[in-house]
Amino acid sequence: MAERRIAFEAARLGLLGFFGLVVLAPYIWMVAASMKPLDELFRASLSLWPERFHAIENYGRVFAEVPVFHYLWNGLVVCGGILVFQLMFAVPAGYALAKLRFPGREWVFGAVMLGLLVPPHVPALPLYIAFSKAGILNTYAALILPATISVFAIFLFRQFFRALPDELVHAARLDGMSEAGIVWRVVLPNAWPAATAFAIFSVVAHWNDLFWPLIVIEGPARATPALGVLYFRSDEAGDDFAVLMAAAVIMTLPLVLAFLFAQRRFVEGIATTGLK
Repeated sequence: MAERRIAFEAARLGLLGFFGLVVLAPYIWMVAASMKPLDELFRASLSLWPERFHAIENYGRVFAEVPVFHYLWNGLVVCGGILVFQLMFAVPAGYALAKLRFPGREWVFGAVMLGLLVPPHVPALPLYIAFSKAGILNTYAALILPATISVFAIFLFRQFFRALPDELVHAARLDGMSEAGIVWRVVLPNAWPAATAFAIFSVVAHWNDLFWPLIVIEGPARATPALGVLYFRSDEAGDDFAVLMAAAVIMTLPLVLAFLFAQRRFVEGIATTGLK
């Protein structure tokens, strides 16, 4: 019996490891390509380890010709601003839908679910016209405002808050706390796994977003990391894909480090959301 269980666990881990390797394969190839000279990228034989180590030249050219830290700072400001506003709106909304009783609550939740079906490309044109008339194109506000309300965040927090004991909320009300105090001082501290999981989803989505910054941003002053790589390809790197891969590695490295730092909370948030 023990041998059968060991064999089953080994097969399960092997299968999970295989699919994990499939998911990581593009990133592994990108890192490998960033260390090669250009002529090695287009050979018929595929080898991850470079024959001639060219990482110093590739990465040195990126740091010499690209304002890397400026683009990273723009990404940090935009993603941080979006996340703060999303939490400010989504946490109270999720709490209200999960713990408060009011007429039409299920209809409101249904509207939230319908909002998940609307792709971000649909409101792009009216938002661009509105921002143009308001004179806020090519600013941080133009990048942050369209994403301040996330229906996915409302749905995620609503599902997580439903799993919290009602007695916790009732005890806080008996202590005289207001609903706002319950949300920020009682409910949110118990929802850090869900908040961490959503933070990773949000930061990855907006850090890698190219569609909206390409519409409202002109020039490198407010360019996000993804847009900065595009400018680098057009202006400096041309078709030198080895250097472009080096730039892509630098721009995506903060996301990898953030996930590795918060992966335990991320897994907890995904595993415990919607249990009730």
